[in-house]
Amino acid sequence: MESVDCMSGCTRAQTVAFRAIGKVAYLFGDLTRDDLAELQNFARLYALSQDGTFADARVLGSLRTKAIARIPG
Repeated sequence: MESVDCMSGCTRAQTVAFRAIGKVAYLFGDLTRDDLAELQNFARLYALSQDGTFADARVLGSLRTKAIARIPG
């Protein structure tokens, strides 16, 4: 995990990105404390995934509505 000053999500408070070598990257914004459990679950599933893609978007839970970008790896 790494903290950065800006991910160009300034209009969306609390922006988080998931990125790993050889995997699709995800950027989420407008996050609150209520999203913490879903972020932790997504982090676990993302770490276990081979390439960061998921056959079913339901793994994102309510994060689907907070997704800013999905960037090919």
